[in-house]
Amino acid sequence: MKSRTFLFTLILFLLFFYSGILLVLVLTLKSNLDTSKDRSLREHYFIASSYAKDMDALKRRGTSIESGIQSLYHSYFDFYSKQKVILNISKDSRPLYTDIIRDSIKLPNPPYLSKKSGRLVSMEKLGNKEYICVVGTLPAPYDTYTLAYYYDVSAIISSWNKMTVMLFSIGIAFCGLLASCLLLVLDRVFKPLQQISTASKSIAQGRYEKRLAVKGRDELAEMARSFNYMAQEIESQIQELAAAAEQKQQFVDNLAHELRTPLTTIYGYAEYIQKVVRSEEDKLFATNYIMSESRRLQTIAYRLLDMATLRGNRIELNNIHMEKLVQEVEKAISIKAKEEKIKMIYDFQFDTLVCNADLMHILLINLIDNAIKACSPNGVIKLIAYLEKEKKVIVVQDNGKGMSEDHLVHITEAFYRVDPSRHRSGGGAGLGLALCKQIAVTHEAELSFSSELGKGTVAKLTFTSP
Repeated sequence: MKSRTFLFTLILFLLFFYSGILLVLVLTLKSNLDTSKDRSLREHYFIASSYAKDMDALKRRGTSIESGIQSLYHSYFDFYSKQKVILNISKDSRPLYTDIIRDSIKLPNPPYLSKKSGRLVSMEKLGNKEYICVVGTLPAPYDTYTLAYYYDVSAIISSWNKMTVMLFSIGIAFCGLLASCLLLVLDRVFKPLQQISTASKSIAQGRYEKRLAVKGRDELAEMARSFNYMAQEIESQIQELAAAAEQKQQFVDNLAHELRTPLTTIYGYAEYIQKVVRSEEDKLFATNYIMSESRRLQTIAYRLLDMATLRGNRIELNNIHMEKLVQEVEKAISIKAKEEKIKMIYDFQFDTLVCNADLMHILLINLIDNAIKACSPNGVIKLIAYLEKEKKVIVVQDNGKGMSEDHLVHITEAFYRVDPSRHRSGGGAGLGLALCKQIAVTHEAELSFSSELGKGTVAKLTFTSP
């Protein structure tokens, strides 16, 4: 592309440049020749008039015209020959006196440059010289005589030729310099494009870290900044897609693992009942185990269904009274809290909350359920709602065993367990906090956790809107 641009620009410039030079040269030559032509016409008129007057004077003195005209010609010749002028006197197309050696005086052939007052003007070449020729008769009664005036313009044409050669030589040198400058300019203009092409190929090959150097504040620098921004966005999107793909694969792996364990147990106990004669007590034990694992599979299915329902769907939000929401949570969790000997403390400092009551109920129940599992008997769990920097916040705090930072960053991932054996035996599927996070996202809220080993965990739900 650079070569084509260079050739096209250079050819276009040369076309206009040399067309301009030719136009200037032609206009200059025409102007000089027109000036010489006007001078020749004036000189011819002056000489013809003077000739007629001198012939009148000869006639008044009684001198013969034929004998006196020769002396008049020589006097004019001596004067005008110094001015590069040739004169020719003829009568009835017969040359009488001339400085040009030829058989006869012929009128200049057309095309004529102009015709003024019965005089003909043309360009004549005599030998190796160029002349402007003006031919006209003498004033009456001497109109049988013809005066031909030849003005030498060879010097003008020679100067014009020299100027033409000089201008074209300078033009060639200038065009060479221009071509070099044009190459430098195109190199600078196309260098960012070449860098973009190279960077684009690198990105296409999977090297997303490639960036362009940004220099200055012109359009090229702006283009480089835009490209770097685009490359950064592509790299971020690719990283997000890779992370999402890894999470999806991990989710599938975890789901397969979670389903395999209860299915294996169910199949094993069902085969145990079918193939071996057992007592009613053994059958009851096996049946209870099958029902427990079936409930676990059911829990996983419901959790996955809830998460799928939330993802990408808009939810209906209403202005809910906090007192009613807290009462519903207390009813749902009180029996389990009493069984585990956990003390529940509720406190709310604002009256209403814009949310989906059912989903918020699920979120709070899940957080409190996890807190109960983390606490020992006689533990304390607090559900507190308050304002922080004009934003509504709900906190579920326990004094359980807590967790390390390594576990804290993963607890909202699907199927992740801090204590896999305890949660599996308790029927947990590792989806509760993942569902909580999804509910928080649908409410445009931020769910965060802080914890310390031996001191407990704090789950904090911060609403971005009032």
